[in-house]
Amino acid sequence: MEIFDVLVLGGGPGGYLCAERASQNGLKAAVFEKKALGGTCLNEGCIPTKTLLNSSKMYRHAKESEAFGVTAEGVKYDHAKVIDRKDKVVKTLVSGVGATMKANKVTVISANATVKGKDENGFLVEADGTVYAGKKLVIASGSETVVPPVPGLKEGLESGFVVTNREVLDEKTLPKEMVVIGGGVIGLEMAYYFASVGTKVTVIEMMPKIAGATDAEICKVLTDAFEKRGMVFKLSCKVLEVKKDSVIYEENGEKKEIKCDKVLLSAGRKPSTANIGLETLQLDMDRAAIKTDRHLCTNVSGVYAIGDCNGKLMLAHTAYREAEVAVNHMVGKNDEMRYDVIPSVIYTDPEVASVGLSKNDAEEKGMKVKEVKLPMSYAGRYLAETEGGKGFIKLVVDTDKKRLVGCHMVGSYASEIIMTATMMVDTEMTPNRLQKLVFPHPTVAEIIREAIFHI
Repeated sequence: MEIFDVLVLGGGPGGYLCAERASQNGLKAAVFEKKALGGTCLNEGCIPTKTLLNSSKMYRHAKESEAFGVTAEGVKYDHAKVIDRKDKVVKTLVSGVGATMKANKVTVISANATVKGKDENGFLVEADGTVYAGKKLVIASGSETVVPPVPGLKEGLESGFVVTNREVLDEKTLPKEMVVIGGGVIGLEMAYYFASVGTKVTVIEMMPKIAGATDAEICKVLTDAFEKRGMVFKLSCKVLEVKKDSVIYEENGEKKEIKCDKVLLSAGRKPSTANIGLETLQLDMDRAAIKTDRHLCTNVSGVYAIGDCNGKLMLAHTAYREAEVAVNHMVGKNDEMRYDVIPSVIYTDPEVASVGLSKNDAEEKGMKVKEVKLPMSYAGRYLAETEGGKGFIKLVVDTDKKRLVGCHMVGSYASEIIMTATMMVDTEMTPNRLQKLVFPHPTVAEIIREAIFHI
């Protein structure tokens, strides 16, 4: 039996970085991954979707640039080639993760792993008939698509009429008509991609707005932009049944039917913690999620849970940070997780990004706050590069403690700009200090500076 300092179940963003950081701190680490290193993010989520979205953006710019004095003829879109490029990008990055594991002397075990409890050697994990022991155990098993109990949905998944975010990324033929079940971030990004390249897309969402907890005004800007691209939204509607070539849903108490040739199921994700032997450890659970503290410790000493499996924030960058906090706790370094300063992004066009509290959230916590809202057009570069854009920024300031507690924006480059606001919120910078920061000109990021001077 080979004994390690750390065994990591799952080779996604949290898992592989945890193994890497553990090795860099002098710990002998092994990571178990039954599929490909990089997990959902690299193989089925963040990276492949952004590759597709970038191709669709280039296509739209080529077709829709007359207002900027540019006209192109004969512009074509080859979805199959886009998928091939996506595969190349993913393969390159997966290989890069593998090389990083090798460079850091991390043992990678490409097999399905099951926890077998604990003995005098440590926590036991079995893979392909071999048992491994670890002084510490990190669960990084990720998440999986939620499949609601809708009649016909299971059969649709089996036939291929219904696909999840995994299968849709391998479709080399564009569907003519697609129904997306769920108007959250994942569903919106894929819906926007297909609508941008010629598919007629209808999104069915149970809530009265899209994009989950995203600021309502931002959701309105998104909805308007998407509808201009031909997307149809059925909000406050419930899917009742999936047939062989259509979806039955309820709208205002009335049954309706939409014919389509593909259905994308995007009704959320849940922690993937079943059938991996966790019951042998008697971990405290919240349904499928593993309960953890601010150090990512579970109720069992020596066992950590990072990434989607703890159900806190299902974002790759959250998992990265959780991995570092967990390893630092293992080696006795003072560190803890802060979930209140994790940025979130929707990578459509326009982009959406936010960090910290909204005005409503802050007031519910009993805080006295001021919200400043400015159109993105206050930034010269935004106006120069965007035609008819409706983007804006909101800053939320704690007036008692005189510090920035939130930033919410919709517009170009929001995904890149939000890190600036994240550092401001994280370091609790005061408006007076913020006003002394110098932003390069012209940049869209200057909208933050403009907003600061309106506090």
